[in-house]
Amino acid sequence: MSCASAVLARVAGDTTPHHAGSAAWWRATWAAAIGGFATFALLYGVQPLMPLFAAQYGLSPAAASAVLSSATLPMALLLIPASLLAERVGRTPLMVASLAGGVLLSWLAVWSSSFGWLLWWRALFGVLMAGLPALALSYLSEELAPESLGRAVGLYIAANALGGMSGRYVAAVVADAWGLQAGLLALAVMGTLAALVFWKLLPPSRRFVPRPVSLASVLADSRQHWRDPGLSRLFLLGFMLMGGFVSLYNYLGFRLQAAPFGLSQSAIGLIFLLYVVGMVSSGLGGRWADRYGRRVVLWKMVALMLPALLLTLSQNLWLVVAGVALFTFGFFAAHSVAASWVGRRVQHARALASAFYLTSYYLGSAFIGSGSGLMWRLDGWPGVAGLIGALLCLCLYLTWQLRKVEPLPVLK
Repeated sequence: MSCASAVLARVAGDTTPHHAGSAAWWRATWAAAIGGFATFALLYGVQPLMPLFAAQYGLSPAAASAVLSSATLPMALLLIPASLLAERVGRTPLMVASLAGGVLLSWLAVWSSSFGWLLWWRALFGVLMAGLPALALSYLSEELAPESLGRAVGLYIAANALGGMSGRYVAAVVADAWGLQAGLLALAVMGTLAALVFWKLLPPSRRFVPRPVSLASVLADSRQHWRDPGLSRLFLLGFMLMGGFVSLYNYLGFRLQAAPFGLSQSAIGLIFLLYVVGMVSSGLGGRWADRYGRRVVLWKMVALMLPALLLTLSQNLWLVVAGVALFTFGFFAAHSVAASWVGRRVQHARALASAFYLTSYYLGSAFIGSGSGLMWRLDGWPGVAGLIGALLCLCLYLTWQLRKVEPLPVLK
């Protein structure tokens, strides 16, 4: 829908938010979910292939992790510019163009002649893909009724988990059978199919109103968001939670390939099926938050991740798997609660607030996910787990502080 059409729709009074269970609510929710599926499949599908990149190109584990951070870092840096551009051109056109560009770059990555070229295409992929994650949450916050938002965001986060799981598993199994290029090709095909469904399903924005964007207004909105004691803590939580989560999965494959486990690439790919736990917990997290309160659910899910992390130090494979499953459950539930909390708390410039949260989220993935490679080099898995444990303790402190933050009224 064009900006003029959106204004006319508002003048005509066609701005009633979609309520849970309606056909329009399902279309908007499923479209956002499929967009999230494609984003996570294309972005994180390369993660289980890191040991193969390291072996083929003679790289250290930390250097091989650049195949992920080369995409997450530019994506993080472009989220805010994308959200500002959307204030002029609208949510839906930019989300469609973003996913189409990401799919194109994924096809170019398949035919990379070197690791350097692969990193180049992945970096451009991060630039073009920024528009979808930057706008999906603000789109849902605008188009859906506030009391129906928690469930929709939970489904969106669950689809992120499904995309991450599917991309990782398919890429690992295909690459184990036919090589790295085939694994990347499988990801490009998945992304193409998801993009087509996203384009067909996505309803036009009905409640979006274009607003002029100036440097002064952006700085004023940014200062207000970061000065809000609730939003600033949620942004920091996104940074640390995602950094710890990506660190765990970045180096899990290296650990499971080594003694005493000695797993094959396909067997390691099976571990990533634990993302189905995240699909369940993200939906539950949204419902629990609506029922019991966001503060209560958030700190309990973060607290659950600490004993789960301790289980991963075991030399018993089944205890490691149990630990990873519990860690994944806690992370996706906590992320679902934090992301929806940002959308409900902010009073204006919602796209900018969501972009700040996701910028923090992906910066954590890029910087902590790669930086934890130093801990792997120093002390292997215990070093990585120690860093993640320290981050979780800081997250618990922040969630405790959130209990003192006064809630703000939600715009209807």
